[in-house]
Amino acid sequence: MSNRAESVLVGLIGEGVMPSLTPPMHEREADVQGLRLLYRPIDLLELALPATAVGDLLTAAQRMGFNGLNITHPCKQLVLGHLDEISDDAARLGAVNTVLIQDGRFIGHNTDFSGFGSALADGLPGAKLDRVVQLGAGGAGSAVAYALLKAGTKHLDLVDMDVDRASERAAELSSLFPDAAVTPRGLDELPELMPLADGLVHCTPVGMAAHPGLPLDIGLLETRHWVADIVYRPIETQLVREARAKGCAVLDGGRMAVGQAADAFKLFTGSNADRDRMRTHFLELIALEEAAASLTAGPLEKAAH
Repeated sequence: MSNRAESVLVGLIGEGVMPSLTPPMHEREADVQGLRLLYRPIDLLELALPATAVGDLLTAAQRMGFNGLNITHPCKQLVLGHLDEISDDAARLGAVNTVLIQDGRFIGHNTDFSGFGSALADGLPGAKLDRVVQLGAGGAGSAVAYALLKAGTKHLDLVDMDVDRASERAAELSSLFPDAAVTPRGLDELPELMPLADGLVHCTPVGMAAHPGLPLDIGLLETRHWVADIVYRPIETQLVREARAKGCAVLDGGRMAVGQAADAFKLFTGSNADRDRMRTHFLELIALEEAAASLTAGPLEKAAH
């Protein structure tokens, strides 16, 4: 771990990571705490490198004095074979998004699941978690489902367009949490599932700027439901907006983004991040992005928003 007398050098390995908000979040929080931290994106697309180069990049980072790295798509599983040690939760998930470089060793962690867990606790305190419907069983969905089950969800309905993927994920999670019921479901089952559910978690690309719209019929939501989205570009997705209008308690995707960053910051620096301060900065960054996008949009695009 670092102390305040030394600098901290970290990075982010993945495809298309140049626009990531994680570097400025880490650097601002470090500045406020009086730490010297530099965070560099290492974009595989910009470097024209395959995902399998992650091991070589780890070695290069070690040689150049990096303290750690965040790992994102498509390297979260590929990196596993290059690590000397893996945290229990990361091993159970089969995915690593944070690597510490200590004494010449690579130590893997997963702050995706813990980030969602803290987001849920902070943003929806006291939410009933007994039965939850989750839309999306992909990589991010796996971490979210794991976090829900660790938080005490007893019955998780895992809904995905790809029922085989949902079945595979459900089997993996059931083996990790034998006391919980994890059931793969199809989209056509939502009308029967939602009346039984305490809340809904959305983990698909629907609602992103490039994929606008709703992931389900909003009429299936009741005021008693809580709704969590992991999409944060835009921060106010149509799902979040319309669920709030119906009276549902909502959790926007920025909470998870901040949660995973705060947990990684602690691992990298040994210091606790101020989550409220980090979220305020994150929302400022999103607002700047959205303002810039509005200025560059054509008349038809502006009308669509």
